[in-house]
Amino acid sequence: MRARLSDIAQQAEVSEATVSRVLNDRPGVAPETRQAVLTALDVLGYERPARLRKRSAGLVGLVVPELDNPIFPAFAQIIESALAPTGYTPVLCTQTPGGVREDEYVEMLLDRQVSGIVFVSGLHADTAADHDRYRTLLARPLPIVMINGYAPGIPAPFVSCDDRESAELAVAHLVALGHRRIGLITGPDRFVPVQRKVAGYKAAMGRLTDISEDELAELTELSLFGVEGGEAAAGRLIERGATGLVCGSDLMALGAIRAARQRGLSVPGDISVVGYDDSPLMAFTDPPLTTVRQPVAAMAVAAVRALVDEINGHPSPNSEYLFRPELVVRGSTAVARPADP
Repeated sequence: MRARLSDIAQQAEVSEATVSRVLNDRPGVAPETRQAVLTALDVLGYERPARLRKRSAGLVGLVVPELDNPIFPAFAQIIESALAPTGYTPVLCTQTPGGVREDEYVEMLLDRQVSGIVFVSGLHADTAADHDRYRTLLARPLPIVMINGYAPGIPAPFVSCDDRESAELAVAHLVALGHRRIGLITGPDRFVPVQRKVAGYKAAMGRLTDISEDELAELTELSLFGVEGGEAAAGRLIERGATGLVCGSDLMALGAIRAARQRGLSVPGDISVVGYDDSPLMAFTDPPLTTVRQPVAAMAVAAVRALVDEINGHPSPNSEYLFRPELVVRGSTAVARPADP
């Protein structure tokens, strides 16, 4: 035990006597010193004494569409970290094709008497879905918060990245590099983020290029989210002469790079590709992916704060909080090659 006290004291930069007082929950220790000792326990992998463990304030549901796309585990991790100081424990519900549906997960969460639910890119983002399911939850009443996808008829807080601006940033970057025939690859048009990206793409192309509306329609490919969808859509756009590709996700962008290479083209030598999300490891792809970064940490923390406020009886405004994206330039984009004479 003495060796453990020594290790903890060294990590926390306090005396062993101070560590002993904290572990035995005795008075006379400053709050910041007590926290330093507890943090040292966590860092060194020691289990906190039962008397020092924070009691759970309850469970919170966290519903995400999948874990294959690295952006969703990133949201889940930060939401979990943001919930920890509040005492709430997240229950992660992950959907898979042919698996448990969102409504079934909600029923399971209600059976566990969760205090609230965070929906990430859920059916609230689908304009073809029935949103009465959310109004029913609010009428219970059960606090809910939605991330990415706004539905004006649901009286709840929404947290979103500005998808319109993300497309405009990507187009402006490619135009500045000399690209003119810039294609857009994104998901099905029933989703609100997709509709906003399409609107931002068309607005930026109309403002920054002389591409006609008919050409814009040819340069817009709506496909399934994921690598395969991006690959198929990119192949069609490359055949139509696109030299720059704006993609609705990083995975779609990786599919676009694969499509270019299958045709003997180099990225960025022949085709420039921009992703969206800046999910983990995108800086280490080949080539490193230029992408538009979602401010995941800020969005996740805002969603947790809004939910906890709702749970505690301090309702947040029933509106959408828009967060600004950031262009991250890496090796998958380059100056456009001169047109053949």
